[in-house]
Amino acid sequence: MTDDIRASALVSIGELARSTGLAVRTIRFYCDEGILESRRSAGGHRMFDADSATERLLLVRRLRALGLGLSSITDVLHGGRSIAEAIAAESARLDIEFRSLAWRRASLRAVESATPTQRAERLALLAAAQDGGAAHDCLVQFWRRILAPVPRSDLDMWLYWNVPEPPADPSVDEVVAYAELAALIVDPGMSSTVRQQYWRSQPEMIRDRRGLYIGVGDLLTDVVPLLSAGVRPHAGRELDRFVNAHARARGERDSLRFRQYLLIDATDTDHRIHRYWALTGQLLGTRITVGPAHNWIYDALARSTDVADAPAAQQRHNEQAH
Repeated sequence: MTDDIRASALVSIGELARSTGLAVRTIRFYCDEGILESRRSAGGHRMFDADSATERLLLVRRLRALGLGLSSITDVLHGGRSIAEAIAAESARLDIEFRSLAWRRASLRAVESATPTQRAERLALLAAAQDGGAAHDCLVQFWRRILAPVPRSDLDMWLYWNVPEPPADPSVDEVVAYAELAALIVDPGMSSTVRQQYWRSQPEMIRDRRGLYIGVGDLLTDVVPLLSAGVRPHAGRELDRFVNAHARARGERDSLRFRQYLLIDATDTDHRIHRYWALTGQLLGTRITVGPAHNWIYDALARSTDVADAPAAQQRHNEQAH
């Protein structure tokens, strides 16, 4: 290529501005940011390759029109990522932003729709859970602490099934329910109450928590069809598996005494636990979680000990009568 042909392919910044419709100061800025390459003429003026500079500026303009930031555009131009990858990243960022805006909109509507007497309380509730993603992280961490020291890898499916994701576009009722869930887990004593329900009495006596977690989890899965069918809590195979799982984990054997031991300081009827799982059910719809399944087992256990203990109670009553 001769010098004359090479020179004829170069244009000044003013000519480039006119051909692309961009302002001179914008092109100069892109040069300073390393987005656009230029060379200096003998007189010290910026000169540009007409074809490549025009093509690059049009690409920048189009990507900017889609909302991509200069850092992402620079990565594309320098080969750090493809256009498809940059677009996908921007789309994912917008998803997060839209979810945040939808959460804020639902929260504002929830406060607006509250009665005057409810408004201050609802405002405080929603202000404490102003981000759905952060509230979900708190729920996950709460259950990880409750179920410790079970390995994190063993908890992934449990958390997926039992901890609701924040709705992408929540209704007023959903955002209030989720905020109340987040408030319940920081209620004083909630952690110890839930831990007592899950691990029962004297958890320090448990020798194999992971084995107990797996055993109870398996049987609770089998209780779900009973709940779906409306079967009332009763003594039987499911309850026996529950008691045996706790007995094995403690080096004990199933007996009436041990079943009564499992009911010592029971927290299963605590209103906060029932409210927590009611709210979870509201958010998950028809999915049956471990909450209702655990309540089924507790009711079956309580009834079994009452029935088993009835003859002994009658005998004590008869002895006292004589």
